[in-house]
Amino acid sequence: MENVHLADEDDLYSGYDYNPAFDTEELDNDPGFQQAVRTSHGRRPPMTAKFPGTSTGGRPVGTSFGLRNPMASSLGRPMTGAVQDGAARPMTAVRAAGYSSTMARGSTFDPLGQSKGAAPPLESRNDDTPEEKIKILEKKVNDLIEESCMAQSRGDMQLALDKAKEAGRKERALVRQREQTGTADHINLDLTYSVLFNLATQYANNDMFPEALNTYQVIVKNKMFSNAGRLKVNMGNIYFKQKNYPKAIKFYRMALDQISNAHKEMRIKIMQNIGVVFIRMGQYSDAITSFEHIMSESPNIRTGFNLILCYYAVGDRDKMKKAFQKLISVPLGIDDEEKYIPPNDDPHTNLVLEAIKNDQLHQMERERKALAEKFIMTSAKLIAPAIESSFAAGFDWCVEMVKSSPYVELANDLEINKAITYLRQRDFNQAVETLKMFEKKDSRVKSAASTNLSFLYFLEKDYEQADRYADLAMMADRYNPAALVNKGNTLWVRGDHEKAAEFYKEALRNDASCTEGLYNLGLTYKRLGRPEEALDCFLKLHAILRNSAQVMYQLASLYEMLEDPTQAIEWLMQLISVTPTDPRVLAKLGELYDSEGDKSQAFQYYCESFRYSPSSIEVIEWLGAYYIDTQFCEKAIQYFERATLIQPTQVKWHLMVASCYRRSGNYQKALDTYKDIHRKFPENIECLRFLVRLCTDMDLKEVQDYATKLKKVEKMKEMREQRVKSGREGSSRSRRDGSASSGEHRAQGPGCGTISLVVRYPDSGQSSHGTSAKGERLSAKLRALPGSNEPYETSRQQVLDASYVDPLGPQLERPKTAARKRNEDDEFADEELGDDLLPE
Repeated sequence: MENVHLADEDDLYSGYDYNPAFDTEELDNDPGFQQAVRTSHGRRPPMTAKFPGTSTGGRPVGTSFGLRNPMASSLGRPMTGAVQDGAARPMTAVRAAGYSSTMARGSTFDPLGQSKGAAPPLESRNDDTPEEKIKILEKKVNDLIEESCMAQSRGDMQLALDKAKEAGRKERALVRQREQTGTADHINLDLTYSVLFNLATQYANNDMFPEALNTYQVIVKNKMFSNAGRLKVNMGNIYFKQKNYPKAIKFYRMALDQISNAHKEMRIKIMQNIGVVFIRMGQYSDAITSFEHIMSESPNIRTGFNLILCYYAVGDRDKMKKAFQKLISVPLGIDDEEKYIPPNDDPHTNLVLEAIKNDQLHQMERERKALAEKFIMTSAKLIAPAIESSFAAGFDWCVEMVKSSPYVELANDLEINKAITYLRQRDFNQAVETLKMFEKKDSRVKSAASTNLSFLYFLEKDYEQADRYADLAMMADRYNPAALVNKGNTLWVRGDHEKAAEFYKEALRNDASCTEGLYNLGLTYKRLGRPEEALDCFLKLHAILRNSAQVMYQLASLYEMLEDPTQAIEWLMQLISVTPTDPRVLAKLGELYDSEGDKSQAFQYYCESFRYSPSSIEVIEWLGAYYIDTQFCEKAIQYFERATLIQPTQVKWHLMVASCYRRSGNYQKALDTYKDIHRKFPENIECLRFLVRLCTDMDLKEVQDYATKLKKVEKMKEMREQRVKSGREGSSRSRRDGSASSGEHRAQGPGCGTISLVVRYPDSGQSSHGTSAKGERLSAKLRALPGSNEPYETSRQQVLDASYVDPLGPQLERPKTAARKRNEDDEFADEELGDDLLPE
């Protein structure tokens, strides 16, 4: 142990594995080593150097010990301990790397060779070599393909096509360059495939189908491209878009043959495409074969729905039932909604659930579930009238099947749809009875049923029941905007507009997209005489419903109330771009231009209105007056004659026809017309006056007879007026007596005065200014009629009233109910439930 040295620092070689044979410190305790020392193996003499051709007899034995320069071994390797170049060869696996015994002689410890100085600079890259040029060109092609794909994702299809074409040009230049350099064997086939595939895709996206097909053919016919046969699916899709269905099926089947059974999902999708093409061709039996195979191998919701449609088309009741049962048993593969409910108050768990509640995966699950419910509801509504003798029995069977499926919540929606079907068949009692069954169900279904009942009673003008069910709907679900709108409607018809506005506002707070509430709120503000607030509501509504004729008309009406005819005309111009054949809109434009003094524009729009509706008295009256004012009485005759056909009991139209004949100088025709009027209206004083004047001017014998009749009629008129006058004086005298007695009675009890309330109901959309203006127009129209002394002889400007009726009828000024229109053109259209109820 005297040779053992203790070190204060850690061993440099600790932790390394080593052979125990090199442990010289324990040789004394090694029995194998000690046995070797004691045997003959340890007593052998040292080896002597042998030189060929010499003798060892008289030469001393030479060993490495005692010699300054030991001899090399037979292999030319210096012996251990030999000194070469001033440094002894180190002992193997004994000293550390880089250690030498000559350090004391002036050498330094430099295992990394840092004493040699900095490394020489790297050689500059030479871009002029053909290989470097090819690499740069390949990178440019890849960048162009990427830019094309990014442009497609942004929706810029033209830019994507341009980039794809440029990538194709550069790729061809790359191939030529490789051929010139003699490296054609190293052509990048993957890059060529990517360029051609992207180019074909962009051609298809830009509806350049022939070019896309040609590009796909180049890929498919090249045997060097592996799995290119799958692209025949894309070619089949292009033929499908071109409605070349036989070729689409051909390419789908070719692609199906080239895809192995290992790719099951892709084969299923191709077979689904084949089934859809067969439906388009009307070959429902072939489509059924494809869909049945898919439902047996890998069932999905869309294929099940298509299978039901095919069975419905062929009229197979039993198969429709079986297909519906398969449809509702298809697993969706989504998690239960309960996993998103926090199980405890753990903040970390709640944060995680809040984060995944609206992530893309959950959104996809919701979309898949909504699509499944839509297909199931549409299928049930489609097959219910066909699978049983009556649609009610069919709905009952569908409801029972749905109750035993994972979609049990759809059963109530089917019951509500059953009530809607009763409404379409005009069986209102059955619809009401069906909806009343939900009064004891859960809150969501009860709210939807009560909303529909409120709407039904509102249409029947049973406002008490409508108000009752609106309250029930709100109690079941206070946040139901449709229920709040219906409640506001019942208050609106009762005249409580302020309270109705509050309910409309609450509906908008719960659902900002409730267009019915916003529309009704605008009408309420308009009725309350607050046109600025009404205008704000309808401008917001116009931003949502860009092409709504009702909204545009209300905006025009409000600007007219605000005395801004220019804006009113602008909105009406937008309205006729949506409904160009509405005669009332055209007449309203004519009226506004007339009020602005633009007679030519007014005449144009009144003529257009007359062309679409030749029975409008207001339009006929204005056009007739316009021709009289412009001294074209002959043209005015046809309009007034049409007015006599529409209102034959109105004598003024007959008088206008006769007056036009007289103004145009056709006195004989005017005389005949007046005689005909006298036969129809013998007590008309104006007609007799005209007859007397005409007979006098024409020196006819009948003048005396007409004069006698005129005096008799005037005398009868005077007697009638006297009787009316005496009756009025008697009634006024009795009212004065009664008021005096009541005044004496009120004087006995001071403080018991009476208050008379004058309630005015102005026409919808008319302010007080509009009412006074209309009164002025009416008085002017009366002044325009012929007087007793100058019948229809004046050429004064005649202001005629052409009052406007809403483009879609009186319901424009009536509050909207909480119902949206259905898509009645598509018999497979999905009808929403609950508050969306619209009887036809």
